[in-house]
Amino acid sequence: MAPLIARVLAIALNTYREAVRARLLLGVFGVALATCAYSLLVATLSLHNEVRVVADLGAASMSLYGVLIAVVLGSTSLYRELEYRTIFPILSRPIRRWEYLLGKYFGTMLTVATFLAVDTAAVLAMVALETGQPVWKVAGVGALSIAVLGVVSWRARYSRVYVVVPWAVVLAVAFWLIAAPAPEERRLVLASVILATCEVAVVTAVTTLCSSFTSPFLTAIFTLGIFLLGRSADTLAHLPPRVFGGGVVRFFRGLSHVVPNLHAFVPARTLLLGHVAAQPVWPYVGISALYAACYATVLLALASFVFRYRDFA
Repeated sequence: MAPLIARVLAIALNTYREAVRARLLLGVFGVALATCAYSLLVATLSLHNEVRVVADLGAASMSLYGVLIAVVLGSTSLYRELEYRTIFPILSRPIRRWEYLLGKYFGTMLTVATFLAVDTAAVLAMVALETGQPVWKVAGVGALSIAVLGVVSWRARYSRVYVVVPWAVVLAVAFWLIAAPAPEERRLVLASVILATCEVAVVTAVTTLCSSFTSPFLTAIFTLGIFLLGRSADTLAHLPPRVFGGGVVRFFRGLSHVVPNLHAFVPARTLLLGHVAAQPVWPYVGISALYAACYATVLLALASFVFRYRDFA
């Protein structure tokens, strides 16, 4: 078991190291920070709902950008290995194809999770500002964390890329504590980022399956199509027969049971705030995480089966 974990971990860390150097990832990160800043501007247009606007915009942006990164990285990572022929010396070693595919999946997930942790910290920082926390306090924590990251990265020259992972988690925890004056909104942000991670896990598994047998362009198209169907699963399951006809309704109802129900990862605001007595927020998050794990496992098993018989010639 230990050699198996070591092989998968090696592929995952190498995938993460390549992904964080991508310019597109830095561009999306810049857009995410700009969205957080823009949420402060939008909040000024609301009437005594500034904190709510910032939290809602931040939660929505985390889900959107997380899925976007997962689609781009998942559709190009494996193809890049095939294009540059770097996959052949890897598979010539004692490593199975499904181990290699699993490592690529976990590497992509580690990249997106790190991005979501930093984005969560930025959203919580905006929430803290809207709750009346001093600007010097929020800016001081951010500046101190960046300084610590710079020092640790300078000291750890050969592992500086991986230092960002624990640093992102610590940064999110620090701003979680600073946003204490808004307990409901920070609960919403925390639940949203966990559900966004679960959604990304399913989307990344879909991307991994598609990339195991087709090109990056078709992988992105198929994944985006399944993403849109998954977000509309509840709607497809309840189409009115009088409008669309019995055959169309039965087809889409069956389709809604096949595609992943991604709408479950974007529940109503009242549920995330814990205002729905029949459905407590944390049990709901736990059930959603279990659903995502089961669905991703099935997709990865199917992807491993397909990739096992793929001809690289």
